[in-house]
Amino acid sequence: MSRDICIFQSFLTPAHKAQITAAAEAADMTPYFFTKDQFNAARDCVQHCEVLYAASPDLLRTAPATLKWYCASSAGVDAYCRDESLFANPNCLLSNSNAYGVTIAEHTIMVTLMLLRQMPAYLDAARAHRWAAPAPVRSIHGCRVTILGTGDLGGNIARRMRGMGAEKIIGLSRSGKAREAGIFDETYPISQLDRLLSDAELLVMALPNTPETVNILNRERIARLPKEAIVINVGRGSALDQAALAEALNTDRIAGAALDVVDPEPLPENDPLWDTKHLILTPHISGNLTLGYTCDRNVELFCEDLANYAAGRPLSHLVDRKRGY
Repeated sequence: MSRDICIFQSFLTPAHKAQITAAAEAADMTPYFFTKDQFNAARDCVQHCEVLYAASPDLLRTAPATLKWYCASSAGVDAYCRDESLFANPNCLLSNSNAYGVTIAEHTIMVTLMLLRQMPAYLDAARAHRWAAPAPVRSIHGCRVTILGTGDLGGNIARRMRGMGAEKIIGLSRSGKAREAGIFDETYPISQLDRLLSDAELLVMALPNTPETVNILNRERIARLPKEAIVINVGRGSALDQAALAEALNTDRIAGAALDVVDPEPLPENDPLWDTKHLILTPHISGNLTLGYTCDRNVELFCEDLANYAAGRPLSHLVDRKRGY
């Protein structure tokens, strides 16, 4: 019986396909490639495949119980963990692609500098054809940074903050540990968040969507932040109370915020966030497969785990569907 892989991706270059083909041949498997406009053909193919590499709950739902491994090309996998009916095979392995750390970390640095250096106000002045007077600015150099999430994304953000001279970088996670040693000055379990918020000059949220992270930055915790605090969310919109954040920004209770993720998405036209002061809103674009490096890394991670899968080793990016990451 042939061992087949269905690859349902539109970002792949000829070089990517050659790389996957070589990895599949080494695993004694056969790859079949489809783009997003070939859903029906991919659906037919997946009926005889044991591996699916895609970012499509709809395609996964059509797969039979013979599917043994689903590799999501996304980092977030909450959609797959919430709905067990997606998997005809309850023992189907789920992995994700932690390839987005570089691009999301660069986005985080960009919006942080924009807020610290008053760029939204200068851009508003330029649109009004007004030559603005210099305003006081701040720096990442000497900044106290608190990062919620210490995995690939949080680690990439921490490394860049340190390279720009951040005074202290604290990481918080469920376990109280970082994926990689030496990146954070201190790490704590998320249960210590309340006592640490008063010192969070820059609070970066890089959390997955799990029951434990929903509304983790609520009204009471926003009130604990210092007046100079800036909040950046590049994780999931469900992690914060948007109404409470808007109120804090509009009353100058905190200094600024940048949200690349909101709840719901897309943000409704009449949502108050659109008119909130000191806020940078972007439409969930900090990650995605728009940076060449991200695409290359995504394929590399799949090929690495394909070798693990073929050899019977544990997958490096295996997701615990009960925990949600």
